[in-house]
Amino acid sequence: MKKITHWRRHWSRALTIMLTLCCAGPAFADALDDAVAHFSADKFPQTQQAIDEIVASGAPTAPAILEALANNRLLFDPDEQKVYFSDENDNLYDLRTGEKATVESPDDLKKVRLNNAVRGTLQAAQGAMTLMAPDPAKRMASAREIFKSHEPLALPQIEAVLAAEKSPDVKAALSDARAAIIATTPDAPDASRLEAIDRLKARGDQDSQGMLAGIAASAQGQVKAAASAAAASVQARLALWSNVQNIFYGLSLGSVLLLAAIGLAITFGVMGVINMAHGEMVMLGAYTTFVTQQAIAAWRPGMADYSLLIAVPLAFIVTGAVGIAIERSIIRFLYGRPLETLLATFGLSLILQQAVRTLFGANNRQVSAPAFMAGSFDFGGLAITSGRLWIIVFALVVFILLQLVLRATSFGLRVRAVTQNRRMASSMGIDTNRIDALAFGLGSGIAGMAGVALSQIDNVSPNLGQSYIIDSFLVVVFGGVGNLWGTLVAALTLGIANKLLEPLIGAVLGKIAMLVFIILFIQKRPRGLFALKGRAVEA
Repeated sequence: MKKITHWRRHWSRALTIMLTLCCAGPAFADALDDAVAHFSADKFPQTQQAIDEIVASGAPTAPAILEALANNRLLFDPDEQKVYFSDENDNLYDLRTGEKATVESPDDLKKVRLNNAVRGTLQAAQGAMTLMAPDPAKRMASAREIFKSHEPLALPQIEAVLAAEKSPDVKAALSDARAAIIATTPDAPDASRLEAIDRLKARGDQDSQGMLAGIAASAQGQVKAAASAAAASVQARLALWSNVQNIFYGLSLGSVLLLAAIGLAITFGVMGVINMAHGEMVMLGAYTTFVTQQAIAAWRPGMADYSLLIAVPLAFIVTGAVGIAIERSIIRFLYGRPLETLLATFGLSLILQQAVRTLFGANNRQVSAPAFMAGSFDFGGLAITSGRLWIIVFALVVFILLQLVLRATSFGLRVRAVTQNRRMASSMGIDTNRIDALAFGLGSGIAGMAGVALSQIDNVSPNLGQSYIIDSFLVVVFGGVGNLWGTLVAALTLGIANKLLEPLIGAVLGKIAMLVFIILFIQKRPRGLFALKGRAVEA
């Protein structure tokens, strides 16, 4: 009953504030003079009247004055009948003129006192001013804050502006705030509370579910039953959206694994080389992105948003050239000797890590995101990060382009021939040594492009590649050695499964479970999900 009494007490005051805000003009000097007199009186009723006069004045300094009063930064000189408000830096401003003021004895100034009644009036005034702001974004922010606080004193303000609101989005937010206030007020009529509960159920977010659960715990009768049913419905909907959110995270993780593993699928599939330095190709791609961004920032600052796009082909060229050099100088002498190849590439990975650590230091390097990859947006109950979405798109584009290269070019035909039967391809006149070098360079170049994408979601450091090399091998083996479609399916499957298991058993146990599953699966299907036909000829 106490909250309803507060409503009635402030109803006429809030309506007055709304009307004065709508009709206020530039002639605010007289109103400010009256406000100075009332503030200087240092009486609570007169302070309330002064608040109404500040709002009614339409003065551009009115929000700053009310904020200063709320934060105990409104001061008055009882002798000279002057009032000042200060900012966060303790600069004083004259309330009448809004100009910066100098006071000989600031310590003699007294603070305008507040009590609960004054605070209620002040809160109503600040809310009214924000809800009537010309900027829809400010009105929307105010409505959302009121929804979260669901303070009954704000109900008159909401009622006064709701009918006149033109923006559909702001109007919906105001209606949600009104429903939150009514639904959580025990003394409100049951019919109004039931209607408000339906509104909160339709909103269906985490805040609504918390309010409905609180109502169900404290209410009685049909209100309690309706709130309990609504809370259960919202909770089920949130659980569904949570699973959808985890699937999106899984797709994001799967796209990262695809980018990291697709190059490995080529080199491993064509040459059967276990390249432990593949992760360092990813790392070199990330550092190429960093160097590109630094160079553009120094020489062409206006092209900063294009640095990531420029880094993609540069990373492919740099890491592709490094891959060809590795194949020509090391790998070509170790074909048919898998253990020595593994040891050689592992040692090479350590050398590359130390070389980068010497050139760039051991600290993480920051690669900023361009404007088009910043921010996020909501789709239903799904929160989609723009950067993650672009990485998914980028991974699919790289996959499609690679498929076109392998399916629609003579180089791709030769690569597939060597993959399926090296000796037969050699007898048909294909230079397998040249194909090995180019395939290794292609796989390394794609790993460098993966580094460009990973620079947006992970730390650019000498150890970047080590975080993905094991998972990349798991993806390749699970999908089928040398099969790109198998790599795609395996990467997305492992990514989604990993994210769905994390909430249930934790990240570490989730990875262990996935590893055990792959080991058991390989025991049953040693050649993976999609085994290439033809390699058995060479067995």
